[in-house]
Amino acid sequence: MNEQESSNEAISEFDVAIMGGGAAGLTLAMQLHKSRPNTSIVVVEKSTRAPEAAHKVGESTVDIAAHYMRDVLEIEPHINDRQLDKFGLRFFFTQADNSDIARRVELGHAHRPHLGATYQLDRGRFENYLSDELVGRGVDVLSGHKINEVDLAPTGQRHLVRVTTPDGHNRGIRAKWVVDASGRSSILKRKLGLSKPNGHNVNSAWFRIDYPIDIDEWSATGSWHERITDGHRRLSTNHLMGEGYWVWLIPLASNSISVGIVADASLHPFEKISRFEKAMSWLREHEPQCAEAVETHRDKLLDFKVIRNYSYGCEQVYSEQGWCLTGEAGIFLDPLYSPGFDVIALSNGLITDLVSQALDGEDISELAAIHNSVFFLVTDGWLPIYEGQYPIMGNARVMSAKVMWDTGVYWAVPALLFYHDQFRKLVDRPKLVAQLARMSAITLPVQRFLRQWYDVEPKAHADGLVTYYDFDFMTRFHEGMDANLSDADLDNQLAANLDELERIAGELVSAVIAECDAATDDARSGQADLWRADKTLMRLVDVYKAHGRSDDAWITVGPDGLAKGGGRDFSVCSLVGEQTR
Repeated sequence: MNEQESSNEAISEFDVAIMGGGAAGLTLAMQLHKSRPNTSIVVVEKSTRAPEAAHKVGESTVDIAAHYMRDVLEIEPHINDRQLDKFGLRFFFTQADNSDIARRVELGHAHRPHLGATYQLDRGRFENYLSDELVGRGVDVLSGHKINEVDLAPTGQRHLVRVTTPDGHNRGIRAKWVVDASGRSSILKRKLGLSKPNGHNVNSAWFRIDYPIDIDEWSATGSWHERITDGHRRLSTNHLMGEGYWVWLIPLASNSISVGIVADASLHPFEKISRFEKAMSWLREHEPQCAEAVETHRDKLLDFKVIRNYSYGCEQVYSEQGWCLTGEAGIFLDPLYSPGFDVIALSNGLITDLVSQALDGEDISELAAIHNSVFFLVTDGWLPIYEGQYPIMGNARVMSAKVMWDTGVYWAVPALLFYHDQFRKLVDRPKLVAQLARMSAITLPVQRFLRQWYDVEPKAHADGLVTYYDFDFMTRFHEGMDANLSDADLDNQLAANLDELERIAGELVSAVIAECDAATDDARSGQADLWRADKTLMRLVDVYKAHGRSDDAWITVGPDGLAKGGGRDFSVCSLVGEQTR
């Protein structure tokens, strides 16, 4: 006991102390235990057992997170038995006053996806399961323990975490590694001054209703119901989209529903959604069908929460000195496309590799820096998807193209690499690192183009269903994630995917420029000239022209101004919708 330790403070020693017993900390503990079973681990959590329908963001998972839980943590029995099988991400774009969901352009699956399930998580149920499972495996989980202070020691020495037990006693935990999984409390980030703001200023309000609101009940239109051939819309993460905002509806296995409003602060001030009654007024104005469904069951309101300016970064997340940050203790980008658990999966894998090698006696000084760079290479690449892009949500045609593009990039690059367990190996795979850098050179100009296209594209679109599998390259990207490739074949596949992304980006840009050239208004023709002067965009167009159109469906523009794809004539279009005249 050193001079800083109180004489009445009980001290316990562990290899790893995880501060925070939410989803990030508990899944990290499970992955560490699976990877290195003899590692002594303690999880310290201030709360006691979580209620079902716990008031936490992160109920919706997508491919990386689902693979992480199913195939890395191997907890599929719990997910299949106690959680909901998700029917993908589904989007409904603004049409008139949004009073008839059947008239809104819809983007989502018409039948169950070809590859691997994704899930809707009741976070309380999920975290209680993880906690019980860890205790059963011999991991110490200390619930109801408040963390008071963290004393970080020099490299090679044990850190000290001071806590207060549920009965008010002081306790010290010494550990070779300390991981901050405390969520927005961000214990280590605050202590070390690692906060890093970004330019994405968006707010959110959300609540739970103890009733399974079913979006399929919002319309009696037969043709609308017939669009879905295998599955239920209510099991999707449903997005109601408008200019500068989206509203989520996520079903939970506890027979309740999570409803959230996410809005660009410059277009929808925080004060408009900061209280439940204000949020309801905002819904009545922008999403009247949602407001009516909530109002019908408002007596079953479970909770309400807001977060202002929720997006933030971090200067560093892993250190050779024996500390790491994971989950929201490090960064949070945006809930659109449900990336939160993906970031946890990526981070936990890198931490597990780093800590395991360190405890095995390896020199991890370079590895810590490399893993830190890998984490930010991925997450910094995701931020432009969101930053400055919320206004696009008000245009069905542009936003449909954006959803397809963002999803295609996700399946073609990060999901492919995660499914093949490549991120922790990038230290030995410089060719893959170069390919990831190439991805940024493709995606950044496309995001800029989408925002500029939105500025000149007519906004009134109605009717029609766009599905991810309307586009053959999307099917290839999705199914290719799980191809179980050798390292050499993976290198080739990633390069081929990036080639394909360049081609389809060039086709999109080329088609929209041609449409703007044919338009009668100066704004559109003027924007076409600006795009032709953009060398980064024209490089993509040159790639497209060099390869020529494939037989894949993607956007072209017919003489009637409707979008068509791949030889198929979409009367209410594939990217997207008929302009109301």
